[in-house]
Amino acid sequence: MFKKILAAQVAAAVIITGLTSCSQSESSAVSATDSTADSASASSDDSGSASSDDGTSESLSDSTPDNQNNAALADDMFTERDLSGEYSEFTEITLADNASSCTDSSVTIQDNLITISKEGVYKLSGSLSDGQIIVSAPDTDKVQLVLDNASITKSGSAAISITEADKVFITTAAGSENTLSSTGEFDSSSSIDGAVFSKADIVLNGTGTLNAECETKHAIVSKDDLKVAGGTYNITSASQGLSGKDSVRIAGGTLNIESGKDAIHSENTEDTEKGFVYISGGTFNLVSGGDGISASLTAEIKGGNFSITSGGGSGKAQSYTQSDDTDSFKAIKSSGSLTISGGAFEIDSLDDALHSNTDVTVSGGTFRISTGDDGIHADSAATVSAGELEILTCYEGIEGQTVDISGGTITLKASDDGINAAGGNDSGMGGMMGGDRFGGDQNAYVKITGGTLKMTVSGDGLDSNGALTVEGGETYIDGPTNGGNGSIDAQGEATITGGIVVAAGSTGMATNFGSNSTQGSILVNVGNQSANSKITLTDESGKEIISYTPSLTYQAVVISTPDITSSGTYTLTAGDNTQEITMSGYIYGSNGMGGMGQGNRPGGGMQRPDGMQRPDDMQMPYGMQFPADMQIPGDMQMPGEAETSYAENV
Repeated sequence: MFKKILAAQVAAAVIITGLTSCSQSESSAVSATDSTADSASASSDDSGSASSDDGTSESLSDSTPDNQNNAALADDMFTERDLSGEYSEFTEITLADNASSCTDSSVTIQDNLITISKEGVYKLSGSLSDGQIIVSAPDTDKVQLVLDNASITKSGSAAISITEADKVFITTAAGSENTLSSTGEFDSSSSIDGAVFSKADIVLNGTGTLNAECETKHAIVSKDDLKVAGGTYNITSASQGLSGKDSVRIAGGTLNIESGKDAIHSENTEDTEKGFVYISGGTFNLVSGGDGISASLTAEIKGGNFSITSGGGSGKAQSYTQSDDTDSFKAIKSSGSLTISGGAFEIDSLDDALHSNTDVTVSGGTFRISTGDDGIHADSAATVSAGELEILTCYEGIEGQTVDISGGTITLKASDDGINAAGGNDSGMGGMMGGDRFGGDQNAYVKITGGTLKMTVSGDGLDSNGALTVEGGETYIDGPTNGGNGSIDAQGEATITGGIVVAAGSTGMATNFGSNSTQGSILVNVGNQSANSKITLTDESGKEIISYTPSLTYQAVVISTPDITSSGTYTLTAGDNTQEITMSGYIYGSNGMGGMGQGNRPGGGMQRPDGMQRPDDMQMPYGMQFPADMQIPGDMQMPGEAETSYAENV
């Protein structure tokens, strides 16, 4: 279920009058002449100038760091100055309650309100128990705030409020620890809603530590782009941790975030081309009351180390009662496409682990996932081409209108279906609400062309409300043990032309691949076999073709490998059951409920009449399952099971 949190209103300008001025003693500026464009602002670099009291102009220039994030630069997500965090000369601001000082004319001080009005580099140290830093510079100016053991607390507003500038760099000095905190309720007449609040772009960089805290609102907010390039951030907030209206971009640093709502959030309801999250590196420890990472446009992750707990974790799934249809507790969520090509992920989420209202693409990375709903959910296409995914617990493993698996290693344990081509929008946490059930969809399909897939399921193993195609890879299915589901379930045509499939489950809904298959597939009833009873298939010379040990009890076995020919003779042993099988076609064993024929029905047996569809509204009541030992007469048909036929020789 898609949940969207409305963006905060545009901040009103904070006007400070009657401020005293300071004369300049030490001023200069830094700067960055970047070779890479900043795509959000469409500026070619972060170069600029600052005028000193003598009227001369000094260029602002930072050197490129040795450890710059090349991926972030190549993608035009960061400039060299964003990634640098370097500075040399600066204006010193010393903070003290009602005694702050500075000798630069661009800085004015009134009690504990300090306003910076011009481009430059400003180094802050000391503390304010109830004060505020205000940046109000021309919208062409770039301002760098260097925090060097600075502590600022503000009651009812932002510790740092940026009302106008082109871009503001908040840099933590090496070895420093800094705190920006907001306490109490915010002024309802102001749209300021964060401990750090900006109407301009913000870049967080440097190598020091920043503690950002907000008792009632967000921690760090930008109404433009919010970037993180380095440093350590300990963030606690009642609402969102990091919030960037146009984008949140992260290339490095360590982010420890504990938030009442989303930990990292980007949403723009006014511009459909903005509101995205981009991450190319960093370390993330996210504990969120809402989503871990949320984007209204797209989310792209290329690297990083992630530990995400959302909504209290998967352990709350069975006891959770939904109170609001805007509730969302996903680990990583995007309204548009979600693309992950690298990174290491430890996820414990109440709702989906990886979620998109359009497409999810995984082409790299390692994942350990526990979720109260789906491991991967895409309203449209779910694609896995590489990576290592271990889904320890879930309702459904991978769900999309279409599911393509071409590579990677996937291990999952599902309380319902392992892989599901559902053909519809996510309707919520399926394990709690009985959602994610859809009727036939001619556009839905599951296609496996590569990779290794091992699943343990209570529902269907491979479940498609359209076509099911296996062309390669290795697929192993343990379960289901109940008679109301099947290891293989396709409402359209199920075909196999390559790869390996071994499935061991119940007999009640057991089905084989269909007559258009060009690789041999065997379906047999092996009686009641206990868990860990080994399955072995040998050819007529006694050579082992494949062996597999299911972790659950089973009665039906499906085996297909490239070594099964259309005319060979084989011996299949499953636990205490041994059968000799002679092929006369690619398909052996008809698809019945209650038993599979030990004789061969070439071509897959009797087919469902063309055009016959299972009614879309025909469902088993949620939670109801056939008893494991319940047998259904072999000549009784259940509408909608692909390639069904009555059982022979039962």
